[in-house]
Amino acid sequence: MALYDRDYTSTQTEHVQEGASVAFMKQTYQLMGASMIAAAAGAFVTMPYAETVQQYKWFIFGAEMLILFFGLSMSRGKPGLNLAMLFLFTFLTGVSLVPLLASFIGMGNGAMIGNAFLMTSVLFGALSMFAINSKTDFSSWGKPLFITLIVVIIASLINIFILQSPFMHVIITAGILLLFSIMTIYDTQNIANGAYDSPVDAAVSLYLDFLNMFTALLQLLGIFGGDD
Repeated sequence: MALYDRDYTSTQTEHVQEGASVAFMKQTYQLMGASMIAAAAGAFVTMPYAETVQQYKWFIFGAEMLILFFGLSMSRGKPGLNLAMLFLFTFLTGVSLVPLLASFIGMGNGAMIGNAFLMTSVLFGALSMFAINSKTDFSSWGKPLFITLIVVIIASLINIFILQSPFMHVIITAGILLLFSIMTIYDTQNIANGAYDSPVDAAVSLYLDFLNMFTALLQLLGIFGGDD
């Protein structure tokens, strides 16, 4: 009789939820991939105007922040508009990378860009797989990670405008790489656990993790892999 006492409705519900979670993850990574293409397009289109981008870098950064904190929030639940905001944001981040990428190309170190992207992709994939398969619950890491992010931002601004120390730049860059590596684990597990309502929001979180890891790795390669 035990065979007939099983709760098939509960089992079916679990399968439906699991299928929905897989579909959500798939859509998230598809949007992230599309976001990376938009960023690459932004960098490619504006590469010939690297000096102009450098002059207006703070204006571009301000536009990114407006879209990130207001545009994406206001467009939440509006399918066409939120995708437009996502791709506009990622396009602008690609534009912001132009001065950094141009400096590497100008010094004949363009291959480092590809190396940094490949290393970031491998690291990001490994961290994502770890987060999905890990039995550890990382949900309590949110507050410490946010506090660490604020500290890193403040330290970066102090070093840019006051200290201007190359040694501090190395320390901060390495800290950014470590921080966003951990945030990749945190964000990936949250997505797998259904903490996000929209795949667009989930894709933005993962894209920012990847972007910051990439730029940190690229700068570290430039520092330690340069001829001087």
